[in-house]
Amino acid sequence: MITILFTIANEVLWLFQWAVILAAVFSTLAQFGVLDTRNRFVWSIGDFLYRITEPALRPIRNAIPRFGSIDISPIVLIFGIYVVQEILRRIYAAIVFGNISGLLL
Repeated sequence: MITILFTIANEVLWLFQWAVILAAVFSTLAQFGVLDTRNRFVWSIGDFLYRITEPALRPIRNAIPRFGSIDISPIVLIFGIYVVQEILRRIYAAIVFGNISGLLL
């Protein structure tokens, strides 16, 4: 049962990581005019990615300083997701295998 919970949590974090990457690429392509956001389908994809990722990106954007027109908040969020995944892996190893030393590092 515990393996299923950790696997689901890891997969959700992995999918969210890809949503952040896709949202960053989508917004960059839309800003350069490569994607036509007047197209209803393209707009729907962009709106979905924005609604999924913006609640996590907004606090990061408010906390870090601006670097001109470069937005590094997706990079910070991806790094944060990686850290959470690593913490989950260590907790899982500590629970299932009794590997307490992994939690101390």
